[in-house]
Amino acid sequence: MRTTLKLAAVLAALGLFVAACGGDTEETTTTMAPAALKDIVDTAVEAGSFTTLVTAVEAAGLVDTLKGEGPFTVFAPTDEAFAALPEGALEGLRADIPGLTDVLLYHVVPGKVMAADVVGLTSATTVQGSDLEITVEDGKVMIDGATVLTTDIETSNGVIHVIDAVLLP
Repeated sequence: MRTTLKLAAVLAALGLFVAACGGDTEETTTTMAPAALKDIVDTAVEAGSFTTLVTAVEAAGLVDTLKGEGPFTVFAPTDEAFAALPEGALEGLRADIPGLTDVLLYHVVPGKVMAADVVGLTSATTVQGSDLEITVEDGKVMIDGATVLTTDIETSNGVIHVIDAVLLP
């Protein structure tokens, strides 16, 4: 079932990519309804830059939670952020599922917190139970020292903000 869902997500993303890259540059007058928003997990899979995060979410058994009703705010580290962890750290987390779960839940805040709201906060309590420190430095929002790269990726059950580092509780 999980492989089927992954394949469906990959095929859907490929279809969107092919459609977006079509060679026709003529303007069309056909109006299409906006696509329905996908949940947090499907949005992360489709983006293609969160494969390590999605793999970790699967290993920790959090897929159903992050596909749930929510709303959730996820501070999502990119694949590059995971690659920047010290050597052996990621493997250590994969071998320690409770520890991995704590790290992943430390990236999730209950509720839908948009960028305009985040900049007015100094902290936010995570689903893991600890508080994230929120600061603004040189016009950039920082979450526990990680820089927010992209904000307000809306999903059907919350919002994703992309960050450049893995947050550790």
